[in-house]
Amino acid sequence: MAASCNPEPGPAPDKGLTTIAYTASDENFPNPERGFYSAAEIRSANGQGISDVNIKAARKQGRSLFLLEFYLTNYVETDIAEDYLQGIRKIFQSLRDGGMKCIVRFAYSNGFSAGDKPWDAAQDVVFRHLEQVEPIIKEYCDVIMVVQAGFIGSWGEWYYTDHFGSNDARKKLVDKLLLAVPESRQIELRTPGYKMRLFGYALEDTITRAEAHLPTTKARLGGHNDCYLSSANDVGTFVGTKDRQYWEAETKYTIMGGESCELVDYCHCEGAEKYRGALKDLAAQHFTYLNIGYHQGVLKRWRNEGCFEEIQKRLGYRFVLEDGRFTETPKAGNPLKIILKIRNDGFASAMNPRDVEFVLTAKDGSVVKTYKVDSDPRFWMPEETATINQTIDLPSGLSGEYTLCLNLPDPCETLHNNPMFSIRLANEGTWQEETGYNTLYSFTL
Repeated sequence: MAASCNPEPGPAPDKGLTTIAYTASDENFPNPERGFYSAAEIRSANGQGISDVNIKAARKQGRSLFLLEFYLTNYVETDIAEDYLQGIRKIFQSLRDGGMKCIVRFAYSNGFSAGDKPWDAAQDVVFRHLEQVEPIIKEYCDVIMVVQAGFIGSWGEWYYTDHFGSNDARKKLVDKLLLAVPESRQIELRTPGYKMRLFGYALEDTITRAEAHLPTTKARLGGHNDCYLSSANDVGTFVGTKDRQYWEAETKYTIMGGESCELVDYCHCEGAEKYRGALKDLAAQHFTYLNIGYHQGVLKRWRNEGCFEEIQKRLGYRFVLEDGRFTETPKAGNPLKIILKIRNDGFASAMNPRDVEFVLTAKDGSVVKTYKVDSDPRFWMPEETATINQTIDLPSGLSGEYTLCLNLPDPCETLHNNPMFSIRLANEGTWQEETGYNTLYSFTL
């Protein structure tokens, strides 16, 4: 009899696996390096403008970020005083202790009238100031999410300026910033035009996935828009449609944030004929953070129109476990198969390095073993579902009840074991506040 031409069916892909469906949470909660921020202007050595009370209050309100604007007004012609530098260190240490991170900007003036001059310091003074703060930035880069280019012009926003009118001078500052700030952190420029003009990039040069998050100038330059949704071109932020398209493409892999500065039609929640509305625009430009204090009229409109809560939850990443498949009957000394699906409901992905670990814990909560996971949350993209497919080996000799958890800790040694700096997944009944772990699967050996 002739052999059959139909091959024998292979094993079903889910054979021997049990599936757990997780329930998404609608709760707003703090997660590192994303969300609404509180702004603080630091003008004196005592760090007035931020305190431990501010930090605790912000976390209770579901926030994890500050914008720290260090004003060097008193040092336009001199070195920064040592007590002011120590004040910067003290603030960063308070953030580390309190579970917060920051956006950093240095500036000299916060006005644009003649009476607010000088708007910035001479180039050699600025470069000397950068040398002075460089060791502090490197010491506390763990709590710095991103550094805005700053230093130039009123508010450090690069517009009104006394000493940096040329592209050459501005590029020199950016080059020095890229050296002063650790490679794991990005530098934000005020408009897309600055990145294109200073470094010769065009719309067709936007970052590809293969280029993303490398320690290159191209991959490390993001943007901040401090007149967001305030006019057709956001008060000069964009010069033509290509500028806007450039940021929309770049911000898949670079940090975008800012604040609005005027109440106009462009900042309605939903779109109309001449504008697409805040929700669609925040998604298109992959916003990671916004100012909770400004512009109050815009924030009030979002509350009245019903999109504020959605924006609050979707700024940056929002990772949601969809389901997990696991070896149905785990045995000590044997492999445990794990297949997780994680959806990103946020406007952006995670932007800074992040560890991914499976943690096996005993009934008493003690850690039995930690396993590194080969996956990068910076590529868990918005409106997509990432899959982790990995097999781990259970230690021999185990018996009793065990729980497998997913841990997304900060990779910096100073923060790795601090649960306030671990990512919480947006699911019900999975978060362990004391450890920073997300519960996946409990079983008995």
